[in-house]
Amino acid sequence: MPDADIKNGEYLLVRRASDGDRDAQKAIYGHHIRYLTAVCARYVVNQEDIKDVLQESFIRIFSSLKSFDYRGEGSLRAWLGRIVVNRAMDHLKQSGRIVFMPLTDECADIGDCEPETAGVPSEVLFRLIRELPDGYRTIFNLYVIEGKSHREIAAMLNIKESTSASQLHRAKAMLASKIRQYQSEPETIETI
Repeated sequence: MPDADIKNGEYLLVRRASDGDRDAQKAIYGHHIRYLTAVCARYVVNQEDIKDVLQESFIRIFSSLKSFDYRGEGSLRAWLGRIVVNRAMDHLKQSGRIVFMPLTDECADIGDCEPETAGVPSEVLFRLIRELPDGYRTIFNLYVIEGKSHREIAAMLNIKESTSASQLHRAKAMLASKIRQYQSEPETIETI
């Protein structure tokens, strides 16, 4: 189904898919899978795990579609993205891969590092973010990309707000270091 048909008839498509119409479900899947894969890949690095999280997400999506409240163009994509982020968080928590490092005096001396990204291709930046340790990457993405507050992140991950803030601080410092390394030696970092 062409993109224009999906946007113009998105509400009807959602209703059909919620009633079990396989063609409508395939259309939603086909239109959003690339975006949702990118969302998932912000949090989950292993390709097999990404596939598993997306499969779990689509099971949840199609079983919950009747409860989705369509609010206009973009509301479906936002809802789908939230489901994928939540499934990715569940996956990371269940796998025990999210490890949060306590704030040490050494970390307090890092300073406030806002990574300078000018001249860094987006695919390189994406790869550098994916190279961050799971805990750093998770909090960085939730805070910077998803726009969550430290309070919301703390509630999602069952951690203290100060832990969220310290992990973000460390993630930014590590990312800034990786970006500086790339900017001084771009040929040492492959692009995706």
